[in-house]
Amino acid sequence: MTRALIDQLKAVVGPKGIVEDAADCAPYLSEWRGRFTGKALAVIRPANTAEVAEVVRLCHQAGQAIVPQGGNTSLVGGSIPFETGSEIILSLSRMNRIRELDALNHTITLEAGCVLHAAQEAAAGSDRLLPLSFGAEGTCQIGGCISTNAGGTMTVRYGNTRDLVLGLEVVLPDGQIWNGLRRLRKDNTGYDLKHLFIGAEGTLGVITAAVLKLFPRPKQTETAFAAVPDPAAAIALLATMREATGDAVTAFELIPRIGIDFALRHVQGVVDPFTERYDWHVLLETSAGTRSDDFRALFEAGLERSFETGIILDAVIAESTTQQRAFWFIREAIVEAQKFEGCSLKNDISVPVSRVADFIADATEAVTALIPGVRPVPFGHVGDGNIHFNMNQPEGADTAGFMARWDDVQRAVNDIVCALNGSISAEHGIGRIKRAELARVKAPAELALMRAIKAAFDPKGIMNPGKLLP
Repeated sequence: MTRALIDQLKAVVGPKGIVEDAADCAPYLSEWRGRFTGKALAVIRPANTAEVAEVVRLCHQAGQAIVPQGGNTSLVGGSIPFETGSEIILSLSRMNRIRELDALNHTITLEAGCVLHAAQEAAAGSDRLLPLSFGAEGTCQIGGCISTNAGGTMTVRYGNTRDLVLGLEVVLPDGQIWNGLRRLRKDNTGYDLKHLFIGAEGTLGVITAAVLKLFPRPKQTETAFAAVPDPAAAIALLATMREATGDAVTAFELIPRIGIDFALRHVQGVVDPFTERYDWHVLLETSAGTRSDDFRALFEAGLERSFETGIILDAVIAESTTQQRAFWFIREAIVEAQKFEGCSLKNDISVPVSRVADFIADATEAVTALIPGVRPVPFGHVGDGNIHFNMNQPEGADTAGFMARWDDVQRAVNDIVCALNGSISAEHGIGRIKRAELARVKAPAELALMRAIKAAFDPKGIMNPGKLLP
């Protein structure tokens, strides 16, 4: 029966739309960090929405489990099949067309397999901005970004992916197509169905296309690298700069000393902006729709005020695009450098912005009590309350022994997150890694509602089973 189904699917998508050879399947079966490697009956690569619908219809009829996959950049194992080899991967990579860019409406309609960077470039070609940006933008695909409600560096100004989606086209678990590709800012006609699929990690259907908001392309950007006494001062700096610039802060990244030290040690081309060593830093960026000396003056005035009040200890303002890129290179290098310092336990959490400093202090105390010598590296998009609280193993420690403490450390960190009314996943999703913790921290009524929605949409349980829901 399985071979017969594969032959049926091959007839739908054609020879170019199916991958069965083990070597050719390999890139689809492992996540980029190497934590999960699964098996699949085949990789199915439809070329259009009609083919997706027919593939899903046949799988629904046969009770065949499907793992939707975009650029396979998931950090929580959400796009990887299990090791049983009983699932098929549904890759959207061939569906990469930009269907329409409406500059006057400030929208772009594009297929789920479109790579984020290509979408950004298309928007820029019409003097528009698609404000979704993060490290994987050269590989990740729009459908995956939406399915995980991805965040990134500009969330503080423009919001997560959810805030950018106006409409969706989705193939439902029984093969029906829901065409919700509306380009409207206002549509008050009942349940807003698109939000059920955003962040659902492919468990309720397959996103095949989307309408995203665009914005006027900034004409002026001001960037600074500032040294601050502590995370509390960083949050105070955020408030000051939002007020000083008329809420024009586009990015606000917290960078600890240990992160810069790792980057200087392991990533060629990283340069410390300061001659003096500081414990905490902020990478701050603002943008404006028109070029004006006044905007630069407002930016500088906010920094000067912060210096006078002791919120910042030192600051360097970028005087060129090259210098802006050098600042951002430091931020990007922190992620790369950590892998050279041994194993790292990673967290992607959020708390109210006003509680960021409390979280960092409490979590650091908790994990160092559990694992003496552990090296916390709290960094990231604190302008929206999102901290990547990573913990590198103690120097000289046994990697296997360190990794064995994963559950203990995660539980301790997540307990602090919950005590501060935060979230155990800010922008990476739940996938396979955080399912058990989701069951522990979510209220029973909330879990029951999530399971009821899953049962209503996918009663056979074929859509990305074993992901997200406990």
